[in-house]
Amino acid sequence: MKRFYSEVTIAVVDGGWQVMLDSRALKTQGRQLPQIVPTQAAAELLAGEWRAQGEEIDPKSFVFRDLADFAVDVVQPDCSATVDKLLQYAATDTLCYRADPDEPLYKRQQSVWEPLVSAFEQRHDAKVTRVSGIIARPQPEETMAVLRNRLAGEDAFTLAALVTLASLAASIVVPLAVLDEEQDMATLFAAANAEEDWQAELWGWDEAAERTRKARLEAFEKAAEFARAVRG
Repeated sequence: MKRFYSEVTIAVVDGGWQVMLDSRALKTQGRQLPQIVPTQAAAELLAGEWRAQGEEIDPKSFVFRDLADFAVDVVQPDCSATVDKLLQYAATDTLCYRADPDEPLYKRQQSVWEPLVSAFEQRHDAKVTRVSGIIARPQPEETMAVLRNRLAGEDAFTLAALVTLASLAASIVVPLAVLDEEQDMATLFAAANAEEDWQAELWGWDEAAERTRKARLEAFEKAAEFARAVRG
């Protein structure tokens, strides 16, 4: 598609901020609802994508727009459904499933994962079950209730970002650390990707695996940037 606009601005509107293309307010792609985000910082992220386009528009470059559209079109009408989806990651959180203690991988998992899980427990005053092996064990009901409470308190845009982060990390501990901790995103992604990185260190990286990891890291960083922007 050819670029069809010249000026990109943001404007304060009822309910938040909206991107304007030649003074025309943007709507979501799916339901054609007003694409209104809660903070100026989030609007600037969306506007930046439009400003970065050349003569041809690249649909794949609109990561922030797609997150905003997902929040408005899918999450906002029923936030509880998204909370339920995120709680599924809590039930099978990667960071809670460790190798057997006599395996070398276990030491890596302990050093990388345990600080994040322990910090999560302290922040939420909740106990997390760790498992050695692959047999699933449920998290305590009290912990799941605390998590539901926490997630229910987040806005639709943060929940939209958390869905992307949780799917990339196969974890809920890591996405919440994105919101609550000061660590850089590459470090948090490396924690989520610890097992894959361990295998690559043992057997070597190939080009396809490196490209996949880079793409997943970029998606993780974009979702984290969006989450922090919408929270102001």
